[in-house]
Parts: sequence; C-alpha cells; structure tokens
Amino acid sequence: MRSMLAGLALVAGMGVAAAQPRISTPDVSCAQAQALVRTQGAVVLGTGGPTYDRFVASQAFCVREETTRQAFVPTIDTPQCPVGFRCVLERTRPGRF
Repeated sequence: MRSMLAGLALVAGMGVAAAQPRISTPDVSCAQAQALVRTQGAVVLGTGGPTYDRFVASQAFCVREETTRQAFVPTIDTPQCPVGFRCVLERTRPGRF
C-alpha cells in the first residue's frame, strides 16, 4: 500500500513539474508577443481568460495542407496586435483532389 501511494505521488508530481505556465497576450506588450512568436517559430499563447491559440512565424511551421492567415491578439498596449500567423486548412477548389 505504501509503495502504491509513493508511486501515485511521483506521477502526480511529474504532471505538475511538466506543466508550464502559458504566456497570456493581454499581460505583455505587442513587441514582446511578436518577438516570442518570431524567436520560437510556433508557440501557444493565451489570448485572455481560458482562450488560447497556436501562432506561427511563417508557413514553414504549418503542415502541407495548411496556409497562413494574419493573426491579431489583444496585448497590454495594443487592442489588435499583429502577432504573426495562424495555420488554417486550405479550401480545396472544385476539381482538386
């Protein structure tokens, strides 16, 4: 019983250690959010409250079937900061497989 409790405590501790806080864009400047996306290439950012999204620096961080769309997020100094891009599925044209 004691070893089972120790094992559960170890697993629970690993989950806490592995969790990292997510940066929330309303808490940073536009320049800081842009720099984070640019230097990381792809990053998940909180966008206020429980919402979050993945932002990328370029098409290179999307899968082949995706394209990029400009992404805007709220930051501490800019209501609509152009932080980078989101990867979105390309719409297929008629006749395209």
